[in-house]
Amino acid sequence: MRIIVDSGATKAGWTALGKGAPVSVYTGGLNLATSDGASVRKTVREAAEKLGRPENVTEIYFYGAGIIAAPAVLDAALSEEFPGTRVEYSSDLLGAARAVLGHRSGIACILGTGSNSCLYDGENIVRNLHPCGYILGDEGGGCSLGKRFVADFLKEMLPEDVSRDFASKFEVDYMTVVRNVYKGEAPARYLASFAPYVLSWYGKDETVSRIIEDNFRDFIRKFMLRYDTSVHEVGIVGGFAAAAEPVLRKVAGEEGVRISRIMADPMPGLIDFYGTD
Repeated sequence: MRIIVDSGATKAGWTALGKGAPVSVYTGGLNLATSDGASVRKTVREAAEKLGRPENVTEIYFYGAGIIAAPAVLDAALSEEFPGTRVEYSSDLLGAARAVLGHRSGIACILGTGSNSCLYDGENIVRNLHPCGYILGDEGGGCSLGKRFVADFLKEMLPEDVSRDFASKFEVDYMTVVRNVYKGEAPARYLASFAPYVLSWYGKDETVSRIIEDNFRDFIRKFMLRYDTSVHEVGIVGGFAAAAEPVLRKVAGEEGVRISRIMADPMPGLIDFYGTD
């Protein structure tokens, strides 16, 4: 039996591949930059219990944000719950590429709270342009869209009816926004929380529609087009990308980019990549 793990900061999916149908369970995410050993062990123990504590696990494929080498705390927790199992750690970007492209070469992107992209050869990442995080980059992601919209709101650049509706639904006075962005624990997540609201205005207001389109256009021009989209197919993973699929495909088409596949969750694609026993 093999286990695939796709972990973000807030949610982790665990899928066991055996002789029958794949079994998937979910736990809280594993943020290896901030989680202590006790919380990591608790999360891994929860996953093992939900999977029925399988004893015949031979391999675990763990995909997570920012993973470069085996994290000692996580390695110990997995070894404790699944003794004798070989664990392979990879970045969430490689997981996205394998999910959306399988064994084909192409351009793989992540569009969630933040953004990322790479050129993939069918097995591994061969080129990655640095996304630079939510302050210096992450164009195209939910945080970027929220940041654009909120900034224009505070500068009184949005149409009056949009501003009035936004203010009636959220606590977005100047000091509240500044406090959450500059002193909050999760400013990127805070700004991204406005993205669904912004998307709801697409096609209803010209100014907001332009903000949305420009957000994706920035990502396409600064990242996608630098990998030669005339040669490689493009696949995108992320809940934000899936939620904005019609406008994302529209803008990509205007920029001469054909997107072959958009997936909200990489797990179904990873199951296909590894196959079942």
